[in-house]
Amino acid sequence: MAAARLDAIMSGPAAWLSGAGPHSEVFLSTRVRVARNLDNVPFPERASNDALVRVRERVLDAVARNNYLMNARVVVMDDADSAGRQALVERHIISPAFAACGEGRACIIGEREVVSGMINEEDHLRLHCIRSGLQPVDAWRLLERVDSELDRNLHYAFSSDWGFLTACPTNVGTGIRVSVLAHLAALARMRRATSVLAGISKLGLSVRGFYGEGSQATGSFFQISNQTTLGQSEDDIAYTVERVAGQLVSLEEEAREDLLEREPRRLEDEVFRAYGALRNARLLKAEEVMELCSVLRLGVALGLIDEVSLGTVNRLLVVTQPGHLMMTHGRSDASAAWDAARAELVRRELSEPN
Repeated sequence: MAAARLDAIMSGPAAWLSGAGPHSEVFLSTRVRVARNLDNVPFPERASNDALVRVRERVLDAVARNNYLMNARVVVMDDADSAGRQALVERHIISPAFAACGEGRACIIGEREVVSGMINEEDHLRLHCIRSGLQPVDAWRLLERVDSELDRNLHYAFSSDWGFLTACPTNVGTGIRVSVLAHLAALARMRRATSVLAGISKLGLSVRGFYGEGSQATGSFFQISNQTTLGQSEDDIAYTVERVAGQLVSLEEEAREDLLEREPRRLEDEVFRAYGALRNARLLKAEEVMELCSVLRLGVALGLIDEVSLGTVNRLLVVTQPGHLMMTHGRSDASAAWDAARAELVRRELSEPN
């Protein structure tokens, strides 16, 4: 395994941003995560720094022998500065909590960022797979193969009564979390999103913002995931999320047809105003880019704008965030300098052909 240069990672393509997966017009990505711990080793919160380092080395040794991860890059968190840690959060490779962790931690980044992992976050290993569009079952199938091969070398903590043992009781059992990142722009404009998402919550799924737990919903992006990990198989959980998400596709597409039928000029005007602002602005804040890109993404999905791809819009949502800008444009503390760099980046990306 190679120690990773963060700037090289940030400039490379992430497969989940491609906009090429099933139902990418509505779903930006699918993420499946499993929480695992080594048998007879204290959970990270109760482990000494020496124990955390030993866990990290055991996991990295198993990763180096894993057929799916042997070419993965590794970032030892002690070597990552605050900008790099923030950029990894924005890339959905690590959690905000992990970015604040201390000694004995590392993250694993597989090819094109399809499979990644955190060592010594809340659990000894948090492994996840991210795919473009709506692919809960396919993402779980891939992650299951990687996870099973690691288990043969690491020997996970497992109870015949409770399943996989985890630091937080809400993850005991399968330890699996299946999340889909939905862009419900038309449902939000038709004021139907609140009732639709309330109905989803009654089915045992939770709704969060763009960056998951603790984040707010902006730009009509919503992360939807299972709440329980006990009492169902991993397959059942993945199929449930995929089935409910499939119903969301139908509702969002129906709302988009209604928008086009009822207010075609207003919608077209809003989309082209957002496109014009993104192509010409000299200062842009991160929240502003999120809102404008949401409108542009809807226009691209509806075929109102054909010179921009979904992949380009998806990428802008990530590379314009503060961590990425600090990595690529220096560590200036002046917000105006970031806003100018962000606007320049957006203009350049939108001027390039698809």
